[in-house]
Amino acid sequence: MQSGDVLLMVDVLADFGHEGGDALLESYRNALPALEEAIGQARSESIQIIYANDDFGTWSGDRSVVVAEARRRSPDPAVFDAIKPRAEDAFLCKPRYSAFDHTPLDLLLQERSARRLLLAGTATEMCVAQTAIDGREQGLQVSVLVEACSSVDTENAELALRYLERVARARLTASVAADG
Repeated sequence: MQSGDVLLMVDVLADFGHEGGDALLESYRNALPALEEAIGQARSESIQIIYANDDFGTWSGDRSVVVAEARRRSPDPAVFDAIKPRAEDAFLCKPRYSAFDHTPLDLLLQERSARRLLLAGTATEMCVAQTAIDGREQGLQVSVLVEACSSVDTENAELALRYLERVARARLTASVAADG
C-alpha cells in the first residue's frame, strides 16, 4: 500500500437472511481469511480503514447497533468477530448499493487525502461493484481485493469484475500484499 490509500470495507457486516443468503454466507466464509489479512495489513501500515455498511433499517447510524443487528440476523454471528470495526475506524451507514450514494464518503475521503480505494466486502456483483464505479467517477484509483470479496452469484461476480477491470479501469488484485 502507499500513502493516500484507504481500505474501504463495504457491507462486511452482511445480511444472510435473504434468497441467496446461504450462497453468500459460504462465499463470505471463504473470503474471511483475506478480509482479516487486508485489515491486519492496513492496521500495521497505518492505512485508514473506513466501513460503509447497510444498517438493516435501524437508521441509527450507530456502529454498535449495526454490529449487534448483523450478529442477530446471522446464522453464524462469530463470522464478524475478527473483521468488525474498531472505535478508531470511520463508520458510515449507506442506504443504497454504492457507499458513495447519499453518504458523506466523498467528503471523508477528501479530508483524508485519499487517492486510492482498496475495496473489500459484500457483494462483489452489487455493492462492491457500484462503489468501485462511483469511486472511479470521483477520480480515485480503485483496487478491488478480489479474494476479500464475497458474492451471491459467482457468475455475476465474475462478470462484474471483468466490467470493473475493462470498462471502469479498476485494478483487480488477489490481496493487499499483491497490490503493494
